Amino acid sequence: MNLKTNPELLPLIEWWEKDGKQLVLMLAVGLAAFGGWKYWQYHTASVKAAASDALVTSLTTEELEDAVSKYAGKAAGGALKLRLAKSYFDGGRYEEALSQYEALQSNPPKGFEEIPAVGRAQCLEALGKFEEAQKAFDAFGEGNPKGYLTLTAQLGAARCLCQKGDSKAALARIDALKAANKGESMAIARIEAVESSIKRFGKKASPSDDAAKPVAEAAKPAETVAKLAEAAAKTEKAAESAAPASAK
Repeated sequence: MNLKTNPELLPLIEWWEKDGKQLVLMLAVGLAAFGGWKYWQYHTASVKAAASDALVTSLTTEELEDAVSKYAGKAAGGALKLRLAKSYFDGGRYEEALSQYEALQSNPPKGFEEIPAVGRAQCLEALGKFEEAQKAFDAFGEGNPKGYLTLTAQLGAARCLCQKGDSKAALARIDALKAANKGESMAIARIEAVESSIKRFGKKASPSDDAAKPVAEAAKPAETVAKLAEAAAKTEKAAESAAPASAK
């Protein structure tokens, strides 16, 4: 370029030499940073979407385990862990379910704060640890008198009493629950379902009787739990079908 014929370009050239190159470098760095930020936004949104999708679509225990390993720290991670705990429980893997519920108790997913405590108690019951399970059910019921799982815990405590050999005390609790839930059709149906299973499989003698020797008489706690659960489910389903439509 001939500055003699284009002297008006001299100031521009001097600016370029002094500040222009640095400005271009700063612009390039800024564009790279902006691109990185946009990618981070896209990546974060993609991971959140994938975690939410996994929460809905994961069906098997293996799929849930994989989803938890990938998204445990994401917003959907807590709910995925709850689903995994339930999957373990439904598959009879009570120790693993117990471990999941206990881990979630200190940091439960928002909106599902009650589930880990009650899930833990149900696992203890399924493992035949009736004394510990009853204490856990009672502690939850007393601490959450208006909770959405309060009745579930109260019924669990009654089942545990039965499985410890005290059907009389278990049925006394059932009567108290009936009185407290009078007029609540669905609650009464659930209570009567457990009452039916207690009467059918519970011990008829009190713990003080010779016929009711400690837990040795129970022999197969896991089998007792299974029978109680199966009978309760069948009776509760029948009761729910018979309940007025307005109560469902």
